Amino acid sequence: MNDKELLASKGVTEEQVQKQLKQFETGFPYLKLEASATIGKGIKQLTPAQEDEAIDAWKSYLASGGAQVTKFVPASGAASRMFKALFSFVESGDKMPKEGSDVDKLLKDINKCAFIGQLNEVTKKLYGKDVDTLVAEGDGHDVINAIIAPEGLNYGNLPKGLLTFHRDGQGGTRTPLEEQLVEGAQSAATGKDVRLHFTVSPNHRKLFEQKLAEVLPALEEKMGVKYHISLSEQKSSTDTIAVDLQGNPFRDENGNLVFRPGGHGALISNLSDIDSDVVFIKNIDNVVPDSLRESTIRYKQVLGGVLVQAQHQIDEYVKLLEQGNVSEEELHKMLAWAEDALTLHNAKAKDMDAKELAAYLLGKFNRPVRVCGMVRNEGEPGGGPFLAYSKDGSYAPQILESHQIDPKNAEYSQMLKSATHFNPVDLVCYIKDVNGKPFDLPKYVDPETGFISQKSLHGKELKAFELPGLWNGAMSDWNTIFVEVPASTFNPVKTVNDLLRPAHQA
Repeated sequence: MNDKELLASKGVTEEQVQKQLKQFETGFPYLKLEASATIGKGIKQLTPAQEDEAIDAWKSYLASGGAQVTKFVPASGAASRMFKALFSFVESGDKMPKEGSDVDKLLKDINKCAFIGQLNEVTKKLYGKDVDTLVAEGDGHDVINAIIAPEGLNYGNLPKGLLTFHRDGQGGTRTPLEEQLVEGAQSAATGKDVRLHFTVSPNHRKLFEQKLAEVLPALEEKMGVKYHISLSEQKSSTDTIAVDLQGNPFRDENGNLVFRPGGHGALISNLSDIDSDVVFIKNIDNVVPDSLRESTIRYKQVLGGVLVQAQHQIDEYVKLLEQGNVSEEELHKMLAWAEDALTLHNAKAKDMDAKELAAYLLGKFNRPVRVCGMVRNEGEPGGGPFLAYSKDGSYAPQILESHQIDPKNAEYSQMLKSATHFNPVDLVCYIKDVNGKPFDLPKYVDPETGFISQKSLHGKELKAFELPGLWNGAMSDWNTIFVEVPASTFNPVKTVNDLLRPAHQA
């Protein structure tokens, strides 16, 4: 296949490729920062009364009859990184792991894992013995191999959303997919309807469809709802070209150009296709069992309420601005609200005449809105909530990764080190305008916030082009509100050992 045919088959234009090749040469600029976001400066810390008020606003919205709510869950990734230590142990050929290692801890507490029943079935089939017998005989290798190998549970190759994470308290087990379904029914049901959208990889789609067909009837009966589930895949038109270390287009052994998935930022296109007013976004693995979900549901409702409260005010202001003839007093009232509620500041605004200020405010208000939960930093700080400048000279809340911050700038490095909060990926978004027309979300992406990473293919080094992240640069030109939420709402599973933590034990 020649280059033009390949581009056409993917839906990628030559112009896109040329821009990406140029970006490999120039790199991506660092962002100009005002400060790391903290309580009172970019992050809102609600009182219990304000939280209750937000929850009431959310419940009223859901009961209004006109609510459109969808839960959007990126679920594309394979779980291989969860089992990195397990792969290393199996490859070592050792019979038992080193004392104190992650694999040793896992074997000692393996019966706490919700998948122990399935694992016992597999080890009996493969080795004629249950897990406890194998461990007692000093054969941890076969137990670990049974977890990750294709002939075993195949957890090293399955998507994270389809692994057994939790016990359900009634003798059964649940995957993250099922926990997301239950959480959706508890926080985002409009009447009896619950809408969820999962982004999946093409090679896992059938597995998701099979699991949904298996679990939906019982969950609908248990939760008293009707689920409306849709799936999509990352679009090939969002794939990005790879280059060699000299910056030339990378070609495979057949001479074809090599493209790579553009990272989760490519999903802004999938999100833009969702026909919904409100969309919750949360990673597939950040789930807990029923008995530990109370905090999660409360703060989902809080974030949703803060969103609809803000959107109501924005709609009112947009209507007034579109009608025209807004008094200077009213314009400055709107500006003050933008500074307080949206942490949107522009030093030039005070010098604008009425016409300029009205146009500025209309441009800022008439955008998608997101409310993002932020968790207090109790470990090593990394990327998270900052106040960053836009090209028009205004600064506003942004979720940044460390690679977007100039490490040579001592002031910025200090901001990064002293950050008080981090981003748990807990968002709720309003993606339609005052007239109910969907925003074209890719128009609000900052293309200068991607990054370049180094990878390898068939033993050859290459450079990959990552699109601006979904909740980073892909939402750069949105109105953003940060709200502090408790650490109890953040329970990701990055390694299999995380399943041993109290948050994942029913």
